[in-house]
Amino acid sequence: MTTTKPMLSAAEALNLLLTAAVPVTDTELLPTQAANGRILAQAQSSQLDVPPADNSQMDGYAVRAAECLSGAATLSVGQRIPAGHVGQPLQPGTAARIFTGAMIPAGADAVVMQEMCELTKAPNDGSGAPDSAATDMVTIRRTPASGEWIRRGGEDIRAGSEILPAGTRLRGQELGLAASVGLATLPVVRQLRVAVFFTGDELAMPGEVLKPGAIYNSNRFMLRGLLENLGCDITDYGIVPDTLAATRDTLRRAAEQHDLIITSGGVSVGEEDHIKPAVEAEGRLNMWQIAIKPGKPLAFGEVDRAAGASDASDAASAPNAVGPRRAAFFLGLPGNPVSSFVTFLLFVRPFILRLQGVSDVAPKAYQMRANFSWPKADRRNEFLRARINADGGLDLFPNQGSGILTSTVWGDGLIDNPPDRAIAAGDLVRFIPFNELLY
Repeated sequence: MTTTKPMLSAAEALNLLLTAAVPVTDTELLPTQAANGRILAQAQSSQLDVPPADNSQMDGYAVRAAECLSGAATLSVGQRIPAGHVGQPLQPGTAARIFTGAMIPAGADAVVMQEMCELTKAPNDGSGAPDSAATDMVTIRRTPASGEWIRRGGEDIRAGSEILPAGTRLRGQELGLAASVGLATLPVVRQLRVAVFFTGDELAMPGEVLKPGAIYNSNRFMLRGLLENLGCDITDYGIVPDTLAATRDTLRRAAEQHDLIITSGGVSVGEEDHIKPAVEAEGRLNMWQIAIKPGKPLAFGEVDRAAGASDASDAASAPNAVGPRRAAFFLGLPGNPVSSFVTFLLFVRPFILRLQGVSDVAPKAYQMRANFSWPKADRRNEFLRARINADGGLDLFPNQGSGILTSTVWGDGLIDNPPDRAIAAGDLVRFIPFNELLY
């Protein structure tokens, strides 16, 4: 009697993947401006305070607050301090014309914005030149508080503090932060090397004339784009013939110089589905049935490398070496385009991030109002394509089929709907925006 294994929940499948992931340890040093999208390999600290000294938040006048208590104090303008210049100590009874970002002169404890000040220019002798014996005067039309419009030295970053932990995915803001403390280079994890190929004799490439029964290979473009978003170094083996020999040969070649192999299609158990026997012949495979919709089939395993192909001692001399592991990881995605898209976002993306050394791979999710009804509960965990409407609620794409790729372009994200749950208009649902899942 054959017993059927129960399907894994989404959480169980993800936990198995993340537990199995072995992060890449090879690193490289990149110029900071070239590190966008990469994963930081080592924590970075600042060697200086930011700002390095007290400076002005406004164009205006640096003053002693105690000299401006009347709300109409008139002071002589003793100096002019642009950003990047160091002023002289502020003399009693004077103000310093100061510009945004300029260092606060010693003795000053407040900045009054220029809109609150009235400048009286020094008289001249009739020739158009100021009288050298006179000075400009400024009337301060407010009573400033000590510290007003002053950025304090070190208020953003203190010398010695950690600014970026290891495993940070570097975006423009992280690069700016690194540059603000003078980091010209950053150590990053080397790019994950990912091989992709696609099975199915029915697949054709855009630009080709479709033969009867053929379809265009949308998954090839979709998966490549998703992998590029994650900063992977991709080798595309294209469309592989639907034979066991061709599939095994491609797996062997892909395993030699790649950390991960991803396929689309052929993960079922039909006579023309060769992924399962091919991976089992070249390594090990866990065929998973995941209780999600769309999705369900997801194959995970390893493909062995030939002896000597990736010894740790070869890493320094072989620029394409993938490290000491004796196998490449394997993930087989379903062929239906939305199923492939959803399983990539839910499982492949966090697995890749963990391989890259990222610890927190969970996307942010939000409780949002459903502006629709979904009366038929499913026994599986559903991931519904939805869009945020003008009222701040969620609209549902009318056709949630696994082949309806337009839903992924129309939508703003996925509703994570638990098993056996119907949705009534007005219910709060868990919504994961695509911008939390694509990068």
